[in-house]
Amino acid sequence: MEQNLKLTDSLGVFLSNPSIYCRLIGRLIYLAITRLDLVFAVNILSQFMHAPRQPHYDAALRILRYLKATPGQGLFYPTANSLQVFAYSDSD
Repeated sequence: MEQNLKLTDSLGVFLSNPSIYCRLIGRLIYLAITRLDLVFAVNILSQFMHAPRQPHYDAALRILRYLKATPGQGLFYPTANSLQVFAYSDSD
């Protein structure tokens, strides 16, 4: 998504087929499991699944263009048994 983009539920025209948007967001949610750089943008776009509009769809397509430009990023978990994952989180 563009930096400083303000998405609202009243800007733009409704999509003629909102199921396309819903399927796209569902697939992006699945991808966000291994692409943590997508989580924020997909979270924002998923808030508009009840009534998606054209700017929401355009932002989702921008995420797809970003994915196409950065194919080597993501998490990879090999099948070796010696893998140990340690995760830390700090939230206020």
